[in-house]
Amino acid sequence: MTALDLSAPVAVVGTGTMGQGIAQVALVAGHPVRLYDAAPGLAKKAAAAITARLDRLVEKGRVDAAARDAATGRLSAVDDLTDLAGCDLVVEAVLEQLDVKQRLFQDLEEVVAEDCLLATNTSSLSVTAVAGALKHPGRFVGLHFFNPAPLLPLVEVVSGHATDEAAATRAYDTAKAWGKTPVRCADTPGFIVNRIARPFYAEALRVHEERAADPATIDAVLRECGGFKMGPFELTDLIGQDVNEAVTRSVWESFFQDPKFTPSLAQRRLVESRRLGRKSGQGWFAYGAGAEKAAPHTAPHTAPHTAPHTAAPAAAPESVALCGELFQAAALVPLIEAAGVRVESEDATYPDFPGWIELPAGARLCLADGSSPDTAAEPTIHFDLALDYASATRIALAPAARVSERALGEAVGLFQALGKEVSVVGAAPGLIVARTVALLVDFAHDAVARGVAAADDVDTAMRLGVNYPRGPLSWGTALGTYWVADFLDNMHGEYPTGRYAPSQALRQAAAREEHS
Repeated sequence: MTALDLSAPVAVVGTGTMGQGIAQVALVAGHPVRLYDAAPGLAKKAAAAITARLDRLVEKGRVDAAARDAATGRLSAVDDLTDLAGCDLVVEAVLEQLDVKQRLFQDLEEVVAEDCLLATNTSSLSVTAVAGALKHPGRFVGLHFFNPAPLLPLVEVVSGHATDEAAATRAYDTAKAWGKTPVRCADTPGFIVNRIARPFYAEALRVHEERAADPATIDAVLRECGGFKMGPFELTDLIGQDVNEAVTRSVWESFFQDPKFTPSLAQRRLVESRRLGRKSGQGWFAYGAGAEKAAPHTAPHTAPHTAPHTAAPAAAPESVALCGELFQAAALVPLIEAAGVRVESEDATYPDFPGWIELPAGARLCLADGSSPDTAAEPTIHFDLALDYASATRIALAPAARVSERALGEAVGLFQALGKEVSVVGAAPGLIVARTVALLVDFAHDAVARGVAAADDVDTAMRLGVNYPRGPLSWGTALGTYWVADFLDNMHGEYPTGRYAPSQALRQAAAREEHS
């Protein structure tokens, strides 16, 4: 390993939340740490805040007092940039402004030795562009920690266009020695996580903008059916609507306004109204002492319904007919039988194509395939994709306009018999979970094909950086890349803007799968 020796001093420039977190990580790992901030007095306040956090860790029994005393003995606040001379690594966590960062690193080059590793914690700027003003850009890397840095394990190690391999390797090994899980990444807009995660937010916003479902229901479906820890509306309220929207806009502009990354007008209006989420007391939902309490696991908000839309109890049919194979939803069949509903199998005309469940009232219950249920030849109700149908506690149904109330009631009752809450949503093509997951898979394949990161690093980054229940590439393998590509082709037919057109990388993966 080429990790920095623990005796090597580490400097952190910028002492806000991220700067303090990164400094704490390096300090606990065993390095002497120097804090610097251009604003007088802030470095000392940051050192005091870090010490207070270490004190709380001692109180909780997570750090012993001797280790705390040793760490605080290695921590110092400095008043001048020249005090960083002799450091072997300088990590910057200042304003996300290119000119500010460039000037800082130009000044640092006059202070530190030529073999000092320079790193930026930027989440939205080009590492290559920041290094472009330097005399020695080869020793410059991105070290993108996730907030809160002491708790979240992921670090994206970003190589700019001029970054030396030795510098990237040293940064990677150092992050690993600090107890983090580093992943290697090329300098691309959004790096790994903020590039691939865009559909998680964008598709929820699109479904909301089309009035197919309200924010609380969308969040509940993605949590309770898709297996995500938080829904996109509650998560962006936590992050800050202004922060999330700025990242989305930055990635979109960096990709020359590619329609796959198009921002949301609804989110823009929220930011313009200063409804920024938890920090302002109002975002998609309302927060604070006066906020109306919601159902368990649902954030309070100001929509007419504080809980997700949940269908009233309905009677399950005594029997249903299985026509063909359900493939990705095949796990439903034994669940239905275990619930006491008789499943009668009928021969399918096209056994290699996805089948459906025929309800007694004549409607077809089909897994969402990217098309609108209104375009089907028969009265059709689409149900959403689940991470695991056995453990999912909610399912979304999208009925076509001509589906009878009786048939919809049968569908609702059937899933309620399986122990699921049911949310009936508008006839949105691809519903909620399926369209989100399909695009995450597509974005991941595209990123790997373009050399952004290795496949294992992509899945690791998405699991650890944003806590997804599965890495998108392994999720795509489980679903079948052919199915994902076909799903997105159908979505593209519904929205022929290019937003949903499968990437060439996904098409190629699907072709390999089909002929393997």
